[in-house]
Amino acid sequence: MLFLNLTAATAPNFFNEGYSEWQDCNRQSITEPNIFKKIRNTFMDQEIKTVSILGCGWFGLALAKKLIELNYFVKGSTTTPEKLEMLSIHKIEPYLVSFIAEEIIADDSFFNADVLFICIPPKRNSTELKDYPNKINAIIKASKNNVKNIVLISSTSVYADENIFVNEHSKTNPDTDSGRVVLEAEEILKGLHSDNYTIIRFAGLIGPERNPGRFFAGKTYVPNGLAPVNLIHQIDAVGIACEILNKQAFGRTYNACSPTHPAKQDFYTKTAKSSELIEPQFIAEKKNWKVVESVNVPEFLGYEFKVEI
Repeated sequence: MLFLNLTAATAPNFFNEGYSEWQDCNRQSITEPNIFKKIRNTFMDQEIKTVSILGCGWFGLALAKKLIELNYFVKGSTTTPEKLEMLSIHKIEPYLVSFIAEEIIADDSFFNADVLFICIPPKRNSTELKDYPNKINAIIKASKNNVKNIVLISSTSVYADENIFVNEHSKTNPDTDSGRVVLEAEEILKGLHSDNYTIIRFAGLIGPERNPGRFFAGKTYVPNGLAPVNLIHQIDAVGIACEILNKQAFGRTYNACSPTHPAKQDFYTKTAKSSELIEPQFIAEKKNWKVVESVNVPEFLGYEFKVEI
């Protein structure tokens, strides 16, 4: 039941025609009328002004810089005290955040935001990898009462290399330890924020300081040369995140991967050559592959990729 105490003068103009419905509802205990649903939806669709980014690493910092350009107020976290000044230089409000066991230590004001991006990938260390879901759980619980929307940066490693095409509606079946822990983190978010969770599953990230030409340069007998690649450039990774904010397209999972999938040997030979590195030699075979596609990115974001793989 919803009760409001508004006057015609204070009610928004486009609600005036339904003002009598408001008055009737204030006087009686009746089922929520349509005009109330309009009001509730309108206030849910308020402008996003403040964004907190937990983890200003390679992707998080690039996202923060772009959001500053777009006139958002951005809070950014780091676990390294030396990075605080660097965040300030980029006009990002800096926060030092630490993790101890299953606890997050951070100033409460960091979580006072319209949107929280969780941009901390699992560590390769086996112990830290295992603790990743607990870390995500602690973050979500710490932010629950302050943040309106949470966006978790995940990975397309939740899909196994089963020689198939996959999209957001496909069954997840990770075949790596990192894939399993990020999928567990996704399930934690869905369980704690069933109404307003958002997940971005990035394919392999390339861009500044991640030159793909170096990945296999000079190597020989590289297996699976005919397998398709699943990659996304930092420009498009940031672009998709910004478009989710712009359209307020929360509450869904997005596969963020370039729609072009050249063969592994073609892509990495080309990028090594363009970087003037020794070209790798691949085995012309196609084993254990997948092609990551997206239904939700074109349907709900209408995003057009800027960088062709």
